[in-house]
Amino acid sequence: MKIDKLMDGVLFETLSGSLDKDIVSVVYDSRKVEKGSAFVCLTGFNTDGHEYIASAIEKGATLIIVEKDVEITNEDVTFLKVINSRTALGKIASNYFDNPAGKLILVGVTGTKGKTTTTHMCKSIMEASGVKVGMIGTIGAYIGDEHIETKNTTPESFELNELFDRMVKAGCKVVFMEVSSQAVKLDRIANLHFEIGAFTNLSPDHIGAGEHADFEEYKNCKKAFFKQVETAVINIDDEYGLEMAEYPHNLRTVSVKESAYLYASDIKNIWEEDIIGVSFKMHGDIETDIAIGIPGIHNVDNALIAAEIAYILGASVDDIVKGLKNIHIKGRTQLVKEALPKGTFIIDYAHNAISTESLLSTLRAYNPAKLTCLFGGGGNKPVARRHDMGEAASRFSDYIVLTEDNPRFEEIDDINKSIIEGIKEHDCPYEVIYDRKEAIEHLLDISKPGEIVALIGKGHETYQEAKGVKRHFSEEEVIKDYMKKITK
Repeated sequence: MKIDKLMDGVLFETLSGSLDKDIVSVVYDSRKVEKGSAFVCLTGFNTDGHEYIASAIEKGATLIIVEKDVEITNEDVTFLKVINSRTALGKIASNYFDNPAGKLILVGVTGTKGKTTTTHMCKSIMEASGVKVGMIGTIGAYIGDEHIETKNTTPESFELNELFDRMVKAGCKVVFMEVSSQAVKLDRIANLHFEIGAFTNLSPDHIGAGEHADFEEYKNCKKAFFKQVETAVINIDDEYGLEMAEYPHNLRTVSVKESAYLYASDIKNIWEEDIIGVSFKMHGDIETDIAIGIPGIHNVDNALIAAEIAYILGASVDDIVKGLKNIHIKGRTQLVKEALPKGTFIIDYAHNAISTESLLSTLRAYNPAKLTCLFGGGGNKPVARRHDMGEAASRFSDYIVLTEDNPRFEEIDDINKSIIEGIKEHDCPYEVIYDRKEAIEHLLDISKPGEIVALIGKGHETYQEAKGVKRHFSEEEVIKDYMKKITK
């Protein structure tokens, strides 16, 4: 692709060189530069791409795009200056992949909590209606059933456009994206138009060095996302909900407390056979009875948002009912049905005190005969987190099994010291089983129907990291393999 075509729609100043050159790749990491590359200099929290211009030229970069005044060291290389490199990268990426976002319906979900759950619900509903969808978020990207690992909840604009391109070629019609506040602040979604944008809730998070200066900045980044949204679906139960609705052309609301475009009543926990979740009635745009296949009354808000999005996209009521009942989120209150003869086994990513308390208090509300929690502490992480996680687990559990969870370069006994101090605050019985596989198999041996076992900390991860080595490990696989073994 010629430089002039690559830069179409981007305001720039030519500092040196010609625009009549071919570009073979676009990169913002100097380590990936090859002969004929365009190197875009991004300014980040920890690194500045402008410091790697010499390295990029040495590797054969044809085009250097900057946002700062720099010394032109090679007149044969084309240097272009833009106002904002990150914003420019979004348009450049779109040009490079022939505007793939324009061939898709983009749906973005933002908020402090619930983004992953809501996008998975949307995906489940639309797939029930026969639509092939893409999804991008915390646990990676999906093109239909194909999983792709990603670095950030919302990837950089070039990776986004690359994913969109793959989705278009795979026949996807709609993409559900988690939109993080960082993505807005760092212009990762620059130049994208969202047909629908949703807001779940807002509470202080991601505030500190390298993230947001304060809550006001964090909130304003969430709000700014809606400048790029055509129709907003807003949870008005959250105190900041209506504030988020200032910019979109169209507004749809959801609530569990009051009348809205879509609202809920008769909310109840359900736990029967192969489902642990919530039932309720929907009113407004959709009139039906609903059962969600994941636990927690807080998920009703997420389900309302997903249902309203699906309604706007044309899904039938039957597909909405089916999609929400069959919802499956890997590593997020994930019910492993293969373990049901031995009890209700839940896999969840909870790995701090707040998420541990949220999960276990949710499960405690189902009144299990016994609630067991298996977890460990991550090595080379804040020590205070361990104590607080132990205290939260002890407060809600009947029994605790301590085990490994990415000990990294620490010894498990050293990690457990702080956790045990927290556990002892509420005198919950506990034992230590160092090997996580052995610990899970032990719980499969002793657990009974009517009991709930929460395996927390690993979630969707499929590895254990210790002494600088990562080895494959999947809790789901451990359960399925062991149940096959004992069934035989």
